[in-house]
Order: sequence, then C-alpha cells, then structure tokens
Amino acid sequence: MAKPEAVTDATFEEEVLKSELPVLVDFWADWCQPCKMIAPIVDELSDEYDGKVKFMKVDVDANSHVPTHLGIRSIPTLIVFKDGQPIDQIVGAMPKAQLKRRLDSALETAS
Repeated sequence: MAKPEAVTDATFEEEVLKSELPVLVDFWADWCQPCKMIAPIVDELSDEYDGKVKFMKVDVDANSHVPTHLGIRSIPTLIVFKDGQPIDQIVGAMPKAQLKRRLDSALETAS
C-alpha cells in the first residue's frame, strides 16, 4: 500500500521537482479540519495511482519556505507537479470523484 510520504523544505527539490513521476503534493497542517477530511481521500488515491503518481505531504507549520515560495495561502492545497513544474492546483477539500477527475485531467494535459 502506497501512502503519501512527508516532504520538507530540505527534501522538496529532490523528492518533488526532480521526480521522474508526476507528484501530487498535499500542503496541510495538523489543526486544519478540511485537511483531515481530505487526507483519507489522498491516501486512497495514492493506492490507486501507485507507480503512476508519487504522493507527498508538506506540513506547512513545520516547513514554511516551500509553501511561501509557491504562494500557498489556504490549506488544504494540492498541487500536481510534472517535470518540476506545477500543472494543476486544487484549493480546499472536495469529493474523491472530483479530485480524481482533476488529477486525471492534469495528467492527460501534461502528457
């Protein structure tokens, strides 16, 4: 079972920007209720897309450089990266089917 892995300011470039696979990064915080609502959905998607998409999580309270650099103002924010570039950004919690459509669309567009 693939689960989203934690990524930090220090490991973001190596784990996300230099990844050969597309990467979905979940920017979250422990106190954020919508983040807690979307976390199980992101976990399920990480299983479904295992080997096709890498799933990472950034705790914005412990890692402020990357979220600030990317202009993240609300959480949860999910950003899909391909070849080191953001190709889609999703702000707020949403149902699994809608999130899956957005991810599929981003991956098709980026191919």
